Amino acid sequence: MYNILICDDDKDIVSALEIYLSGGEYQVFKAYSGEEALDILSQEKIHLVLMDIMMPHMDGIRATQELRKTSNVPVLFLTAKGEDTDKIQGLNAGGDDYITKPFNPMEVLARVRSQLRRYTVLGGEPDREGTLTVGPIELDTERHFALVDGEPVTLTPLEYDILHLLMERPGQVFSVRQIYERVWKDPVLGSDNTVAVHIRHLREKIEIDPSHPRYLKVVWGVGYKLERS
Repeated sequence: MYNILICDDDKDIVSALEIYLSGGEYQVFKAYSGEEALDILSQEKIHLVLMDIMMPHMDGIRATQELRKTSNVPVLFLTAKGEDTDKIQGLNAGGDDYITKPFNPMEVLARVRSQLRRYTVLGGEPDREGTLTVGPIELDTERHFALVDGEPVTLTPLEYDILHLLMERPGQVFSVRQIYERVWKDPVLGSDNTVAVHIRHLREKIEIDPSHPRYLKVVWGVGYKLERS
């Protein structure tokens, strides 16, 4: 059974999400502010967080920034339809994805299952033996960690999956849609900035100068690739 934390100052929304996730597969923990969410996260083993962005006192952005200091647990932000700025802020704060209000119950379940599958597999059983190496970047696919110039780099599960995909086929250009569908295991729903934000975070970890990347390159109008040098 997985423990899921729902955090929203609207109790009706929390109750609705709890109903969507009922059925014995998940145990739901409820919080109505960022402070409450962090308190629960410090005491309970939580496998995934559904986090509203706009809340009084401590909002979802600040709460996630605090959470990311100690944990890579998946965070799905709850955002209003059309609030692209909130979505980008949430991803920049360390969110993994977002769900748009009003919710489609099937989408909620699909995104929750996708994130849990990625998080638990990455933290548990290895995907395959061996090592991938591109330039100074080395990916241990058995123990799931990365080295850059021999130094360990801490990656979130999504960052690891993106890097793994690109390192398997260095030089090949992957479109945003291809990256999203292969890493998130979901179809792209409308305009999506999720991949671009995670690529930027990944560059900050593997590039000497992220603003002038040597390895993780954008091919304008097409997608992204990992160069050998």
